[in-house]
Amino acid sequence: MRIYGLKTCDTCRKALKSLDGAVLVDIRAEGVPEDVMARALEQFGEKLLNRRSTTWRGLSEDERQGTPGALIAAHPAVMKRPLIEAGDQLYLGWDKDVQAALLR
Repeated sequence: MRIYGLKTCDTCRKALKSLDGAVLVDIRAEGVPEDVMARALEQFGEKLLNRRSTTWRGLSEDERQGTPGALIAAHPAVMKRPLIEAGDQLYLGWDKDVQAALLR
């Protein structure tokens, strides 16, 4: 199981601590593999953007008009976190539904 997020993100740390054997992939340092990002964009689309983040608020209106994939590639911290890859399934965030699915 891989958790794509930021090593400084509290939510990513909580997910990592709860999921035995999971590995954190820091998206600032390593990025998200193209195939995983393509699947995430197909599955989540616009939901992949964290519009409440400090990074998002710092973007100009022109920058915000970019596609989610291009925005995340240019500004990794604008991605909603964590993106969890468990087998062939992808989960976004660390809410009660994701926890219920992964902690059974």
